[in-house]
Amino acid sequence: MSVQVEKLEKNMAKLTVEVSAEDFEKAVNTVYNRNKKSINIPGFRKGKAPRVMIEKMYGVGVFFEDAANLLINTEYPKAAQESELDIVSRPTIDIVQIEKGKSFIFTAEVAVKPEVTLGEYKGVEVEVSAADVTEEEVAAELKKEQEKNSRTIDVDDRAVADGDMVTLDFEGFVDGVAFEGGKGTDYPLTIGSNSFIPGFEEQLVGAVIGEEKEVNVTFPEDYHAEDLKGKAAVFKCTVKAIKVKELPELDDEFAKDVSEFETFAEYKADIEKNLKERKEAAVKREKEDKVVDKVIENAQMDIPEAMVQLQIEELLNNFISRLQQQGLSIDQYYQFTGSDRAAMEEQLRPQAMKTIQTRLVLEKVAEVEDIQISDEKVNEEIAKMAEAYKMTAEKLNELMGDYEKEQMKKDLAVQEAVTLLADAAKVTEVVENKEA
Repeated sequence: MSVQVEKLEKNMAKLTVEVSAEDFEKAVNTVYNRNKKSINIPGFRKGKAPRVMIEKMYGVGVFFEDAANLLINTEYPKAAQESELDIVSRPTIDIVQIEKGKSFIFTAEVAVKPEVTLGEYKGVEVEVSAADVTEEEVAAELKKEQEKNSRTIDVDDRAVADGDMVTLDFEGFVDGVAFEGGKGTDYPLTIGSNSFIPGFEEQLVGAVIGEEKEVNVTFPEDYHAEDLKGKAAVFKCTVKAIKVKELPELDDEFAKDVSEFETFAEYKADIEKNLKERKEAAVKREKEDKVVDKVIENAQMDIPEAMVQLQIEELLNNFISRLQQQGLSIDQYYQFTGSDRAAMEEQLRPQAMKTIQTRLVLEKVAEVEDIQISDEKVNEEIAKMAEAYKMTAEKLNELMGDYEKEQMKKDLAVQEAVTLLADAAKVTEVVENKEA
């Protein structure tokens, strides 16, 4: 096998691969031996016909296509390695020559990793949110915990109020005639949830258990039932039960019930600490994302379309896998959303482009800054992974090949590049205006 490399425009390259006539003949013979059992030739038992007789009946090129596929699958990876190109796409294959007694020649057009020219990358200026925790945020967290530990109690000594959970019988009429789907029995409804037609729930405020109350509404113009759009309706409603959510008091007993703390003050302080940690982590991610975005903006690179398309396919395949885990097929998703593959690929294009730009820029920063990852660092990472997979580091180390470990080094170098950029950035904190 011989390989010639031709550089093309826009970070594309063409490999011209020539396989000797002898190796092509061997490939044809391999295909013949694989397929002869399924070929019938008059005068020969099935599977016993000589190759020359099969070629005479079906043509000399009867096995050429399969032989070509066999050689492409075996010789292209060797050619790609021999070319020493950093290939970042699947090859587009064209057969140039395929004849008996001659060498087999094909070309593979590929995208190569584009060169990145960094602009300003150290000390870029970004604005990030402040990590301060407000009393309102602490109160909101406490309210969530109260809600989770609330109990529902019946109320029978007052009328319906906003926020109540009621059990309701109702029947709807348009022009005095009951309409289909307008009747409900023992229907649970939270007043103020806005789950009914606009104006319906508000009119139940003040209703008394057991007494019929008329509610007058107008169906919206975009209502799903065609025959009810824009129509005025009267609902005859009877509230059968009222329930309210009773929240526990925020005191020491509450703290003991929901946490390991003995006092409410300790519990509240812990909530504030956890909120602070979450905010600091979120701000750290925000800072890193904005810094990397700025470095991408300052850099120059010419990304080949084939590289983008490969990334789109990877994102789409990941999406399809997540759908399958939920029991859905991609065809069902297209049907439900009115989408198709072409629309989905276009939707994923910006994400694919951003993923590629981010990786290329960070790899370039790691190269320029000479970020080296030691074997010890890789072993530390393997130990963390092993713990997550609930296996020994030794066993995971055995399962990982040299390629996987080199890839891990690249990934760790990229992570260190992010840290380097974030640490060098000039950051302005922006306090959120709660009154705005």
